[in-house]
Amino acid sequence: MDAIQEKAREVGRLLAQTTEYQALKRANHRLEEDRGAAPLLGRLATLQDEFARALRRGVEPPEAQQTEYEQLLDQVQTMSVYQGVVAAQANFDRLMMRINEEIARGIEAGEQSRIILPS
Repeated sequence: MDAIQEKAREVGRLLAQTTEYQALKRANHRLEEDRGAAPLLGRLATLQDEFARALRRGVEPPEAQQTEYEQLLDQVQTMSVYQGVVAAQANFDRLMMRINEEIARGIEAGEQSRIILPS
């Protein structure tokens, strides 16, 4: 198992050096630093917490809060800084899908191998 963990750490280190990861990191930083987005995102997070608490109690969140949430979400989604994060996340997700496909291929190859490694 140690060999697998070492390989996983190596993959993580290599991922951190990819252009996709670096672009995602920069996009998230820009979003965090955006003075217009920060209060909107904070309010969205507060509303999400309130919705979760209400749902755990079996109560539907008030309609006014639902409307406020939808309006804030629409506002945030139109911001170019947010769209940059969405695009960067999509690119990183595609990279991760390709990596997961390669891992699956490795598993298939390992299943067909007759060599048994000690655990």
